[in-house]
Amino acid sequence: MPDLNTEEEITRARTDPGFRQELLARNLERLLAALNLARRNGDERDPECARQIREGVDLAVKLAGRLQRG
Repeated sequence: MPDLNTEEEITRARTDPGFRQELLARNLERLLAALNLARRNGDERDPECARQIREGVDLAVKLAGRLQRG
């Protein structure tokens, strides 16, 4: 998985709406990739794995909503 966002990226996203959208989209892609990996490698019957996947899905929905609001 790619590196996390840098402080410079976060600072720029606060003042540059276009870059903020790009950063949100990149983070959504990272999250979806991690969820797919967890789904493939994890045991969805395991309560902890299932909880983490649900949390990830909730976060993905919030990120998608922010992207749509632009």
